[in-house]
Amino acid sequence: MWYDYLGSILEGAWLTLQLSLLSLLCAIVFGLLTASARLAPVAALRWLAAGYTTVIRGIPDIVLMLLVFFGGQMLINDVAYRYDLEPIEFNPFWAGIVTIGFIFGAYFGETFRGAFMAVPRGQLEAGAAFGLSSWQVFSRILVPQMLRFALPGLGNNWLVLLKSTAIVSMIGLTDMTWLADQAGRSTRQPFLFYLIVCVLYMLLTACSGVVLRRVDVRYNAGVVKGEL
Repeated sequence: MWYDYLGSILEGAWLTLQLSLLSLLCAIVFGLLTASARLAPVAALRWLAAGYTTVIRGIPDIVLMLLVFFGGQMLINDVAYRYDLEPIEFNPFWAGIVTIGFIFGAYFGETFRGAFMAVPRGQLEAGAAFGLSSWQVFSRILVPQMLRFALPGLGNNWLVLLKSTAIVSMIGLTDMTWLADQAGRSTRQPFLFYLIVCVLYMLLTACSGVVLRRVDVRYNAGVVKGEL
């Protein structure tokens, strides 16, 4: 019966959540590096970061996933074969994390760049004038205010990232989408199992929305409405 597959699909939902959170961390790292490069005084870094965001935003996510997992694996193994090295087999879980993080790092980079630019420069100069070190100015003045401006964009990108994890089913990772597909094929009830996956994704996004609203309230505490 259909409920015999429900346990495995819930396990796949847990895997999807782990994949999403780790991909989020990876995307934040890529995003901060990209934003820093876009704002760097070195022209080469700005061009490199601009090229990265342009390319990533112009290629479908699923194409990049297949390119990294299958194309990258074949390329590395071709090199290994030439030098008599052991072939490498990519782990779908970590390959999915790095690829999704790399993809959304481009979007996060633009969000962070806009947030950094929204912080008044005068506050940073005032912090330096009071004798704060560069790290203290960054951690105590720039980052807290930057997060306030970045949260709306980060929240939207997180929700898109969460749903985009479904593409890892294309590389054989047993997330809930892949398990639902297999269950639908076995029982010939694909609509029912895809509907279950839709409900699970909606629950994850609804819970994310609650958390995001609380974080937004915390970081905007004491801010007069209309200042954002």
